[in-house]
Amino acid sequence: MAKTLLYRLFGIGKIPERFLATLKTEGILALDEGIKGSITYRDFRAPGKYSSWRRQWFTGSIILTQVRLVSVISLSQAIDVPLADERIRRMRFTVEKASTLLIAFDPSLFNPGWSGTMEYRFRTTEAEAFVEKLRERIDREASS
Repeated sequence: MAKTLLYRLFGIGKIPERFLATLKTEGILALDEGIKGSITYRDFRAPGKYSSWRRQWFTGSIILTQVRLVSVISLSQAIDVPLADERIRRMRFTVEKASTLLIAFDPSLFNPGWSGTMEYRFRTTEAEAFVEKLRERIDREASS
């Protein structure tokens, strides 16, 4: 996939250098930065917030290391889940349209008092590789 205009002009969706250095020590298995993405909220409830359906677009990055799955949106981490964490087994990882990685989960996994469904979509040509490597690592962690 082509990098977004915001990434090419301003570096939005780039992994910060210090953080990238940490991720490299963990052993990067798959990485794509400066890509289009979206977050879809379905029947979402959080203190002071409610959405039956809402979508927000972003430019971001997705990284899989031997230790964790991380997503950076703008300059903040949206997803940061260790592969050894039991919650990752309750998340759904699929490929849509051959070039979109979907990560869906109940937000109460990470934020008590939240409910509904959050769906992160990342437009990357590496979608199938991410899902394959991720499932392999999760299975390996589960059997350890």
